[in-house]
Amino acid sequence: MRILVLVLIFISLTQHGDADGPESCNHGGGLCRVGSCVSGEFVAQYCFEPIILCCKNLPPATTES
Repeated sequence: MRILVLVLIFISLTQHGDADGPESCNHGGGLCRVGSCVSGEFVAQYCFEPIILCCKNLPPATTES
């Protein structure tokens, strides 16, 4: 019974808002992180809104001469 409840919670989280789930994040080159992204990353989308973020690396800065 506990497993069924966990599955239902998981399904409801992936259906909520613009949460795309971890597969979409990983396929797009990102990592799912809880709370906030680390230095050098930005929030690209949500794995599970609003707690688990999909973080991607910032593009390298280009310098013009």
